[in-house]
Amino acid sequence: MKALSGVIILLLVFQLAFAREVDDGDPLLNRPADRTYDIIIESGYLKVGVYENFPPYSYQVNGEPRGIDVEIGKRIARELGVEFRVHWIVPDENLGDDLRNNVWKGHYLAKRRLADVMMRVPYDKEYAYMQDSTGEYINEQVVLFGPYQQETWQIAFDPEKLDSVATVAVFQYHPIGVEIDTLPDFYLTSGLQGRMREKVRHYPNVTSAFEAMRAGEVSAVMGMRAEIDHELAKPENAAFEPASNGFPGIGKQVWDVGMAIKHTHRQLGYALEEIIGNLVKTGELDTVFANLDLQFSVPQYYREFLSEEAIARAEGKPQGPQ
Repeated sequence: MKALSGVIILLLVFQLAFAREVDDGDPLLNRPADRTYDIIIESGYLKVGVYENFPPYSYQVNGEPRGIDVEIGKRIARELGVEFRVHWIVPDENLGDDLRNNVWKGHYLAKRRLADVMMRVPYDKEYAYMQDSTGEYINEQVVLFGPYQQETWQIAFDPEKLDSVATVAVFQYHPIGVEIDTLPDFYLTSGLQGRMREKVRHYPNVTSAFEAMRAGEVSAVMGMRAEIDHELAKPENAAFEPASNGFPGIGKQVWDVGMAIKHTHRQLGYALEEIIGNLVKTGELDTVFANLDLQFSVPQYYREFLSEEAIARAEGKPQGPQ
């Protein structure tokens, strides 16, 4: 009975969340349309997959899509000469499920519903070429490409409670808020041989953790840098400050974020990759981030071949005399 109730709830979520999205699948065969580059251009629109309720990346304000991934998706569509159409993604248990449900196959409750391109996918070669126990590539149905952001971990703290955060070791004695079941949660509860575990407080999201900091329940909050920047830009959080500490033992402290398409749609991928590359190198992407009170860092992918001057220009930093 519980399983049936879960399916009914999930079905209602899909119906409510996506009632206004375009349905261009095959109703007879109940499968998604095979939207190649030429078909997308001819149709006049691009369906950009973004996660729902995930500020500052993608969310809604008065029913309208907002966020950095939405803005980048709009610029991609504009450069292609087509209309931007949002494809909201309900996160599943892991990234592999999200790719299957939204990029190459479709969810069993919405088989005709696929994005043309999915945003906010880690650009990671190890993940892209991961193999199962039989040697088969797990992600052979998708192509991960077009990194457009370098993300990192960040802590914000209340200077009324802490003078500074030189090291995470201070959270052996001061409470810190995290989104439950995220890497900051696991990191802080297991780090320093578990000595910070008792001071970790769990919340549904980073916004809720900041609400707790305003209420005096925690002295700091840890999350992704863009999430922290988004909260620090709000007037109600003006008293809080970003920390400058590192995160020893966390694994990847910085990582590139890119896009994903179906593996048979490589022509589309080449076109989008060129657009993103131009947005990065001209500094337009830095402007997009700055307009949303977010910091932009050039992805490592570009750092491997761009000059220091080109990286500075891409990040909107002042350049010396030529």
